Formats: sequence, structure tokens, C-alpha cells
Amino acid sequence: MTAAETLRRTSLYDAHRAAGGRMVPFAGWELPIQYAGLSEEHLAVRTHVGLFDVSHMGEIRIEGSHALEAVQRLITNDAARLTVGGGLYSPMCTPGGGIVDDLTVFRVAEQAYLLVVNAATHAKDLAWIRMHAAPAVVRDLSHETAFLALQGPRAEPLLSALAGIDLAPLPAFHGRDAVPIAGVRALVTRTGYTGEDGFEIACPWEAAPTVWAALMEAGRPHGLVPAGLGARDTLRLEAGLMLYGQDIDETTYPLEASLGWTVKFDKGDFIGRETLVRQRQEGVTRRLAGFELTDRAIPRHECAIHAGGQRIGQVTSGTFAPFLRRSIGMGYVPTALATAGTAIEIEVRGRLAPAQVVRLPFYRRPKR
Repeated sequence: MTAAETLRRTSLYDAHRAAGGRMVPFAGWELPIQYAGLSEEHLAVRTHVGLFDVSHMGEIRIEGSHALEAVQRLITNDAARLTVGGGLYSPMCTPGGGIVDDLTVFRVAEQAYLLVVNAATHAKDLAWIRMHAAPAVVRDLSHETAFLALQGPRAEPLLSALAGIDLAPLPAFHGRDAVPIAGVRALVTRTGYTGEDGFEIACPWEAAPTVWAALMEAGRPHGLVPAGLGARDTLRLEAGLMLYGQDIDETTYPLEASLGWTVKFDKGDFIGRETLVRQRQEGVTRRLAGFELTDRAIPRHECAIHAGGQRIGQVTSGTFAPFLRRSIGMGYVPTALATAGTAIEIEVRGRLAPAQVVRLPFYRRPKR
């Protein structure tokens, strides 16, 4: 059996092929990297609206009378403040403080929480959660749940009209269950990975083609386009959002990655707390910094970062940003050099290209 034959496909595979999606392997799945073109899809999300298939993501439910206790032990953020429908973003750490994964958590019932995890770490996360969540009940819903992301400034009016529900008052990182979309009842959360307003829609696996088709049809007057993995990556980088496996992993710590705001030391004990308390007291030696190049070179993952004639780190994520029209990237540098305005150089194809550290995010959506 070839590698291609072992790749999994979402229930939207045929819809992607019909729309001209160019399919590529990603985290064990065959997914569209683009349709009409990366830049066109990126700009459509920034100015109108785009639709992504993110059904490769993992969905894990923790439930029962010990559910909150389990979630609190697993994540660094504080789930105790969530009411039903509320959500948050959080790292999940090892005892040594390294990041097992970054995920979103939603309280979907009084004694139930839904964790949305990365596709590449799904199996590892599931094993880790089952190891540390007892006696709470852990259920893997990934094989029965499809996930779509509707992102962009026209996402709210589009989805409100299609569902017949005013979603404008729904706050960021809050969800609404049983939203009717073309006869399908879906969990809708005001979340995304693009830096734009938008929604992520969880529905039964077999119902995703119906939901996708209804969104595409209703979205025509709004300028909706299908968007692939390529645009998803450039959009998240413009927004200063990290990619697990590149910008963060088990060798990186939340306080290094500017995720200190997600670590709630006063909530009680959690896995990794002791190490992170010590890091807070002693300080970290490096930080994840954003940078912009001042010439036309394009930084890529693992390009070396230089300053003062020495190599000081490497690029974790880099690209030419279609909306900002400049080359941007992120990478870990010594703490003293992570200040905005610091001059650095990025080694691109054997040449040192001048760059400057800037504050993240690179792009912040305008208030509309």
C-alpha cells in the first residue's frame, strides 16, 4: 500500500475536487491546499469571506461529575470561569512545562467540555488526555464530527441569514448549539484561525456536504470562496497565530511563546505548574519574536536568524504576506533581542537579508 492510499479523506473530498481543489497530504489527510490560488483566497477572507474544511481537527469530549477537575488539571488556562456555551484557548503542558498541544475548550453542558485539538497531535493528545482525565469520561468524537470554518467580515451576515438566527450578539469564543443550517443542527462557535471575525461549525460527519453546499450557495452574494490550507497558513501568520510543530512544541514553553496570558497560576494545580512558576520567577532566556524583512527576500521555516555577526536562532514560520504585501516571520531569539525595533538579519538562500523585530500581531482586523 502506498502512502497516498493510506491518507484519510474528509466527507467533503468530492466537493473539493469538484471545486478545483488541489489535494495534498497533510497530517495523514488528503486536503486542498488551494483552489483558484493562495493569494486570491487569502484576500477574499480579509475583504469578504472564505470557507475552509477543517474536519481533520480532533474533537474530544470530557464529561461527568469530574469533568471540570480533569480539564483544569490538563490545561494551563482556567476553565472554571466558563458558563455553558463559553470557550477559551489554552496550551496543554507536560510536567516539564513543554507544550503537548494548543487547543480550544468549550463548555458544552453543565458537566461536559469539548476540546478541539490539532490533527497532527490527535492520537498523542487523546492518549495524554485519557491518561490524566480519570475518573472523568473521555470520548473521541473526531470520526463522527465534521468541522467547517467560515471566516471573514461577511461571515456573520451570511450565516445569520442562512440559519435564520441573529448571530451578531454572539461574543468571540462563545458557541451556540443546534443552529439550523440547511436542515442540519450544528454547533456554531465564534472562533477561527485567520485573524478575522468568523465561525467554526461542527456538524455530523455525513451532513458536512449538505452544510458546505448551502454555505457556498448562500455565500455567492457575499463574495464567498472556498479556501485551502495555503491561505489558512498565511492568514494565521499575518495574525501572529502559532502553528503547533513549528512555532510551539514540547521543547517550547508558554512563557517563551508570549502565551503567559493563558497560564492562570492562581487557579490551583495543573500539569506543568511547578516548572512554569519557576520560569516566571527566574525569567526565560529566549522569546518568540515577530519580524519584517526590509527587502524582497522571503523567509522560510528553519532559515537562520543572525544579529551582531552571530547566529541567534532560526525562523519557525515565514512567508510573503498577501494582504500586508511584505515578508514576515517569527522565530525564537534571546530575550534581550526580542524588543520591537531590534535590527536582525535572516539568512535566505545564503544571503543575509536585513529585518527588524516588530510587535505581534502583524495584522489586526479593523473594527467594523
